[in-house]
Amino acid sequence: MDCNRCDEEAVMHAAYSGAHLCEDHFRESVEKRVRRRVRRDDLVPHDATPENPQTWVIGLSGGKDSVVLTQVLHDTFADDPRIELVGLTIHEGIEGYRDKSVEACVELCEDLDVRHELVSYEDEFGVRMDDVVEDDPENMAPCAYCGVFRRDLLSEYADELEADLLLTGHNLDDEAQTALMNILEGDVEQMAKHFDASLGSLSDREEQDEFVPRAKPLRDVPEKEVALYAHINDLPAHITECPHASEAYRGEIQQLLYDLEENHPGTRHSILSGYEELADIAAEKYAGDDGADLRECVECGSTTTREVCRKCSLLESLA
Repeated sequence: MDCNRCDEEAVMHAAYSGAHLCEDHFRESVEKRVRRRVRRDDLVPHDATPENPQTWVIGLSGGKDSVVLTQVLHDTFADDPRIELVGLTIHEGIEGYRDKSVEACVELCEDLDVRHELVSYEDEFGVRMDDVVEDDPENMAPCAYCGVFRRDLLSEYADELEADLLLTGHNLDDEAQTALMNILEGDVEQMAKHFDASLGSLSDREEQDEFVPRAKPLRDVPEKEVALYAHINDLPAHITECPHASEAYRGEIQQLLYDLEENHPGTRHSILSGYEELADIAAEKYAGDDGADLRECVECGSTTTREVCRKCSLLESLA
């Protein structure tokens, strides 16, 4: 099948749009969607200047999503002195898994001449995820521990690096799954939090001075297209699932969306589009409602709703 835009052979077919695209036009399509999302979410403020540049910290895991995001943002802003990119990689301590992805991060940042920072659970918390999984004092899924530790380090180092934005490589599938989970759980307040945390444009969100704002410029691109972009561009992505991954409920939602998308192309896009609108309405409803009071954790000083934050309570149970 030929590309819809030229006479070259198509390398992909997007059932949701009917498009057949060759390598060049597919690459252009992905980059266009990421750049459009950057504009729509108002990620580059009007007062950004070469003298007062924005620091964007990218959560760079070495997987396809964060690698593709870093590449596209670098290509977009390489000649723009208003934006400085920093890759932040977190080593969880998973034997035979994270070491290889760290190598991918280092290679990419060296190729792009992007500053790279590496932090680890072991150095910061004195734990390794392999040991956490073996001990499991809270009788929880590995992802539950890891998610708490990862979010804490991303927030801490984004703040330490004086980031104006913290960007993550969540793709369309990731965000459609989260949207559907929140809808099925009937968690309207969580939708509002999702909007203000990372979904709405910066100009539409309620300000949260305690945290570095987050953004997800890759969220309009399906997972398979992200993987294809990484392959076509020969990017150093480590495409292997974490050996401790065990989010059973999300896995069910993922399979449900696969089936729906197969039978009804465009389902992911429509779910996320409608969800963003609902989340915006929910955010307006809860605007100014601070809920639980934020305070400093008595152990580490991080912002929390408890006397002792979740990270510190987990570390105490692991001691």
